[in-house]
This record gives sequence, structure tokens and C-alpha cells, in this order.
Amino acid sequence: MQDGMRLAAVDLGSNSFRLEMGYLEDGKFCRSDYLKETVRLGNGLDHQSRLTPQAMQRGWDCLGRFGERLRDFAPDRLSAVTTQTLREAHNRDEFLTQGSRLLGHAIEVISGEQEARLIYQGVAQALPDTTDERRLVIDIGGRSTELIIGSGKQTRQMASYPVGSVGWSMRYFAHGELSAPAFAAAEQAAKTVLAPALAFCAPHHWDKAYGSAGTVNAVVDVLAAAGWPPGHVSQDGLDWLLEKLLAAHSAGQLSMMGLREDRKAIIGGGLSLMRALFALLGITRLEQSLGGLRHGLLMDLMRQPA
Repeated sequence: MQDGMRLAAVDLGSNSFRLEMGYLEDGKFCRSDYLKETVRLGNGLDHQSRLTPQAMQRGWDCLGRFGERLRDFAPDRLSAVTTQTLREAHNRDEFLTQGSRLLGHAIEVISGEQEARLIYQGVAQALPDTTDERRLVIDIGGRSTELIIGSGKQTRQMASYPVGSVGWSMRYFAHGELSAPAFAAAEQAAKTVLAPALAFCAPHHWDKAYGSAGTVNAVVDVLAAAGWPPGHVSQDGLDWLLEKLLAAHSAGQLSMMGLREDRKAIIGGGLSLMRALFALLGITRLEQSLGGLRHGLLMDLMRQPA
């Protein structure tokens, strides 16, 4: 691809929709604009695994706004994908037909394995290209969690599990109540679902752990605002944050520097999943990564012929 070529990636996550736009310069992607909207599509699945009309409308409204920004983008310079919520939704075709029309581009529902590959690719592009370090990459999304083992730019093993900050918050913290029994139940249930990951993510399989996307970023932001070292999460930090949430008793009563309003309702589910992963996989320190799924999409676009 030539310098100056414009590219865009759209990530329709279960919690937020994101649009990243930019251009190539010296063979590298340079961001020109970034939009994020909290859509909470994952909150809109009913007991029959169908998206409610209200959830679909929230998504369509956002995609319409994104579509206005992408009006003059060439189809082969734009990639739009959606993940776990649309993998589950029985009426996804209805949402995707209208959503693609509003966006002005086809939206692809990717598999959990495809999602994991793109996440690793996005994380790896932001790290030194060394093959000596064996990496564990974790992405706790709204309704799924991806775990990947890789070295340099290459993935070795990966898996996607149907647990995420939105889904777990709905199940174990449905009314915003933050109690010790709820956290204990949420963490134990998460360990049960994630236990198969020990086959390839046990401590002897990796040298350093990296965390990508919303839950990790939210926890890092809260800890940094409270004076903890920035850029990573430690077990002590997770213990401190749990104490603060339990002291608040309710998500609605949370008042913490660094915690955005849109994260309050799902911090319980996100924290319980992160604590479960630390305990299950023997993690003591999780490095924050600035790369993620949409960066993996952009890397794929950059590899296409001009």
C-alpha cells in the first residue's frame, strides 16, 4: 500500500462500538480520528437470545453516525466486524442487514478464533518484535474472553470463552449490588468456564502476560488514579480494588477517580473475571497493551495489495 492511503476499522463489541480512522505514512498506520460509543449491545439479549428492539436501535443509531464519517471510504480500505453478542443473537441477520446499510459497508460476524487472532495481532504490533518472549494475551470483552499464547507476531494457541464483563455483571451483579458472596460466586463460576485454558495457558507456557481492551484499561485507569504504578495490574491492586467495591456496596454508589460513568455497571463482572484469571493462570502482573482487535483489523488491511 502507498503512503497517504486512508484506512478504517470498525469494531462492534458487546459493550462499545469503536471506529478508528487513519492513513499510511512510511509504511505505518497513523491515526487521524477515533470514535467510541457505549452501546451495550450485550445487555440487549433476551432470554431467547434475541436482540431487543431497543438494543438494535442503539446499535443502528451509532452505525448511522459512523457511516456519515465513512461515506467516502473505499470498500477495500475498510473492515467492520462484530463479535460474541452477534454470534449468539438468533435475530442477527435483521440487525446486520440494517446495520450494514447504515454503515455503508458489510459487517462480518467473526468467530472466537478469528477474534483471538486479530487481538493478538493488534497487541503484537505495539510491542517489540522479539521471538524470545512467550506471551500470554488476555482480552476480557463484554460477552467473551480471549486467551492467546504467542511469540513475536505469531500466535501459537488460542481460545475464546463465553464470559465477559457485561454478561457476568448481568448474571452476578444484576441489580448493581457489590457483595462478597456475589464476587465469590462470580469468580468460582469463571474459573470453571475458563479451566480448559490451563492446557495451554498454565504458567510454564508463557513468560509475560499482557491485557487488552476495556476491562483491563478500566482497571489500570482506576489504580493509576489512586496512586498505583501505571501501565500494569498487580494482585495487590486487584485486592485493593475489590475492597473499594465492597465498601461501596452498590455500583450506583461508586465514586472513584479514573472510573468512567459507563463502566460502573460492569466493573463487578470485569473485576471478578480478572481475579479469576489471575488465580487460575498464576498471573502476578498483567501489562497493559495499547493494541487490540481494531489494530489487528488495520494490520490485515495493510497487508492487502494496493
